[in-house]
Formats: sequence, C-alpha cells, structure tokens
Amino acid sequence: MPPKSLPAFLDQIGDLLDMKGENPFKVRAYHNAARALSEVDDLDEVIRTGRLREIQGIGDAIATKLEEYIKTGKMTYYEELTKEIPLSLLELLQIPNLGPRKIKVLYDTLGITNVGELEYAARENRLASLFGFGARTQEKILEGIEFIKKHKGEFLLGDIYPLAMKIKEGFDKITNPELVDVCGSIRRRKEIVRDIDILVAGADSKKLSKHFRSLPEVEDVIAEGDTKTSVRLNLGIEADLRVVSKEAYPYALMYFTGSKEHNVKLRGIAKKKDLKLNEYGLFTNGDSVVLRTEAEVYKHLGLAYIPPELREDIGEIEAAQSGKLPDLVRFEDLKGTFHVHTHLSDGVDTLEKIVEAAKKMGLSYVGISDHSKTAAYAGGLKPDTLRKQWDEIDSLNEKSRDFHLFKGIESDILPDGSLDYDEKILEGFDFVVGSIHSSFTMKRADMEKRILKAMKNPFMTILGHPTGRLLLGRDGYDVDMKNIIEMAAGHHVLLELNASPYRLDIDWRYLKMAKQQGVMIAINPDAHSTAGLSDLFYGIGTARKGWQERGDILNTRTAKEVTKIFERMRNEKRG
Repeated sequence: MPPKSLPAFLDQIGDLLDMKGENPFKVRAYHNAARALSEVDDLDEVIRTGRLREIQGIGDAIATKLEEYIKTGKMTYYEELTKEIPLSLLELLQIPNLGPRKIKVLYDTLGITNVGELEYAARENRLASLFGFGARTQEKILEGIEFIKKHKGEFLLGDIYPLAMKIKEGFDKITNPELVDVCGSIRRRKEIVRDIDILVAGADSKKLSKHFRSLPEVEDVIAEGDTKTSVRLNLGIEADLRVVSKEAYPYALMYFTGSKEHNVKLRGIAKKKDLKLNEYGLFTNGDSVVLRTEAEVYKHLGLAYIPPELREDIGEIEAAQSGKLPDLVRFEDLKGTFHVHTHLSDGVDTLEKIVEAAKKMGLSYVGISDHSKTAAYAGGLKPDTLRKQWDEIDSLNEKSRDFHLFKGIESDILPDGSLDYDEKILEGFDFVVGSIHSSFTMKRADMEKRILKAMKNPFMTILGHPTGRLLLGRDGYDVDMKNIIEMAAGHHVLLELNASPYRLDIDWRYLKMAKQQGVMIAINPDAHSTAGLSDLFYGIGTARKGWQERGDILNTRTAKEVTKIFERMRNEKRG
C-alpha cells in the first residue's frame, strides 16, 4: 500500500526505481518532484484546484500519474513496479550505509526481502562474499540494524511538532486556549520524541475525550478513562490527552513537561520547605496552595521561572536559585541567516525568491552557500558559475537598501583537510561554511586532524553541521566535540547550529560548553528552498535548550556588524 502523503509516495517510487537499476535521471526526477510537493504551502488546495502541473519540478509524466492516483486511488505504474520489486525491500533503506543498489544485490542473490532476513544472513556470514560487500560492509550492516532497533519508536521533532500544534489548535477552538498545552519532550524541544502529551483544563472530560478520539489522525484508541485518553496516530506515534481542573493546571503543566530528573529536584526543594508538590498541586499540611501559573509555582519554591527548554537537570535549578539563568535567545532576535542553497546547486529557488521569502520572515540578510565544485552529486559550483552568481548578488545588493546578500559557499572539507577551491577564489567569498560530506569513517584522530587543518585555513568561517549526524538516520562521524569546540575557540571559527530537523547539529548538549569557551554560534537552516528557511524555528529551540543568549548567536547582529566580524576573523586567522 502506498504512503498516505504524495511526497512520500513519489520518494517511494524513486527508491523502487533505483533498486530496479533505472536511469539515475529518472530516479532523481521522482525525488525532486517529491521535494517540490513537500514544499508547497497548501498542497490540498493545489490538488483541489487541479494546479499540480504549475509546480516547478513536476513534469507531465509524473503529473499524469499523480492525477490518476488522485482520481482513482490507484496508480497503474506503481502497481506494475511493485510486481517487480517487493515493497518490503524499502524497510532496508532505513539501515545506514545500505543503498538501493546493494539492496537489489541482496534481493537478487540471497532473496532477502526484509530486515529480519538480512540480519540472519549477516550473522550467518553470507554477505561477506557478495560482490561489492565484504566483511567490513557486513559488520556495518549489523551495526546499522542495531541502530534501527535502538531508535525504534522514536520520531523527529520536526515531523511531530506540526501535528501536535494542529491537535492543540483543535482544542483551542472548543475550550479556553490559555488552558491547553503540548507538554513533554515536545515542549522541552527535544530533537527526538516518543509521544505527544496534550494537557487540557476543563470540566467536561467526556466531551474533550470524544473530540480527541475523533481526530482524523487517530488510527487506534488504546485506552480511555475519566482523565486520560491514549491513542495511536497514523504516523505511528502515541498521543495522550490528560484533562485536569483549572486549579491543577499549572502544576500538571510543570509535571507533564518534565523532565523526570527536573521534577525530582523540584519535589526535593518543596520537601525541604515542608511542602508537597505533585501534578495535582502544591500542599502544606494537607492544604492546597492556590497559584495560577507555572511562574508563581517556581517563585513559591524560591526559584526564578525556568523556561521549558532548560528543564533537563543540567544546572538550571541551581542557576534559578542564584539568579543566573540565561536570557535565552528568541526567534525575533534573528536578523538574518547563512547556509542557504539556490537552484544553481541542489536548491530549487532563485536568489530573488530567497530574498523575497527572507524579507517576509522579517530577516534583513541571507548568506548564500551553494555546494562547492567537488560535490558534483549536488551540483557543486564551478568557478565560472560562481562568478556569475557573485555578479548577480552584487546587482541585487545595489538595488536593495534594506536587504543584503552575503557571498558564501558550503565548501567540502576534503579528506586531507583542504577546502575545495584555491585561495584566489576563496578570497572572493564573504564567508565560507566548511563541511564534511565524504569519508565519514575516518578514525577519530584522523578526522580531528582533518577538521583542524580546515579550521586553520584563513578563509574558513563556520564549521557546518559539526558531527555530520542525521537524526534517526546515522550517527555522526567519530570526533570528540570537546576537542572540536576547543579548536574552534583557538582558530577563530564559528560553529553552525544546523537548524534542519534532520540534523540539529551541533547537539544542544555541547552548546553550553561552546558558550563557556566563547565560541559563537550561527543558526543556519541549511535551506534548499524558501520553505526551508522556516527550519530556523527548530534551530532557535535547540539554541535555547543549549543556554544560548542573544549575544552568543552570530545572526542576531546586523549585516554591518556581521561584516565586521567576518573581516576581523579573517585578519585574526592571518595573524
């Protein structure tokens, strides 16, 4: 059965074609079309009005197939394709480092169709002798299977947050919006979540539960009671509704936001004051203390209000006791951003469209960072294309007084630590994001040596996605982030907080360390379309979780201030 969303459907066809060994251009056409659909603001409206063919990236052949599917619920092309390539092979794509071509070899030679069969074959040492595999590949496949098992039941915040907000907005319409919240790890902006916790204050729990159970996204009702209803949604994630009284709401909001460790410490503080704290209230000698908000509860415990993102028991309670909580950065503090790709490499939009979208978001500058020449797979820019882009940027800057485009590049950090252009070209950029896109399996010492050499380059400005991880997809390459942060501090390099919900790299757990070392952070969306600029929202959540303040972030500065910082960094690196 095809996926419920059209972008996922097209991606699935692309993967199946790749396994079949089809022309790479044909495979890419389906994946590009999937991305184009995913970036449409109101796809339902486009479908309803029959405007699929107006979307850039949707050709006639694909549009015809989609129209057949929309009209009939079936796609002849898809049905024929799945007769040749079993759908169950798609689950093998979840395994890191196992691509469509290798999966086809496994299917053709060993008849493997699912993860269970693959694990058995690998443990029986049947993969090592296959063409293109070997003992090390077999070992890595087993490691990948363990990775999947470890993360089973986990979901990306970026996939779940919009759904959680949609559920919340539904409750806002039937009860007091001030007494509805999404709690748990979503409210704390954890990068990976396991469930959705909805808290509502209301007297009519049966009405609220009925609304929750009737959501179109609900596939199964797991449990139903007076105060708690649990369901499984069509994305596979479980969601809980908890209904409490208005009086209990601030206490329940604290409790169900968590984390567990934070809550335990709060209860300990309450106990020392001869108070009892739980999800129902704050009590003294059995009598309830009437407080209206979370902030009032924290104050009653002798603490400053602790923002939800910080509630992980990593020093926030002690900081709240001593008045040393950070004044966390906010989305509205952002004045611009960097690491944005255009249609010249693997993005989809022109400079003009990017400028227009950034202005609508309230930004006043963007740093363009297409891929460098070695990244041929991503349309890396050759020197002549670069110079044309620079001319276009100069022209747009001359026409605009209220918006500035910075000339940048996402330069591959090559295996020997070199950047991907000669000095003459590198000198023409305002900034350089240096990123690793190859040779991920280097030993720690070699990988850190590679990064250090790149950082020493006078033209490198920002280390892009510092560990290279893909959340729920692959672990980062082997580096000690403490060493990377110290290198950045010593060689005048900024660290990127890659705001893509697939990355959120640098991890929030290291941001506090970077702050202590004086390493400035650039919150970048790694956008490949104008829609991707909105991922800055997730970057801000991660930055706040990492104790980042306005002054810790590069792109809270004006364009003129950023220009001075880039110039100073380059001069300092040159000595």
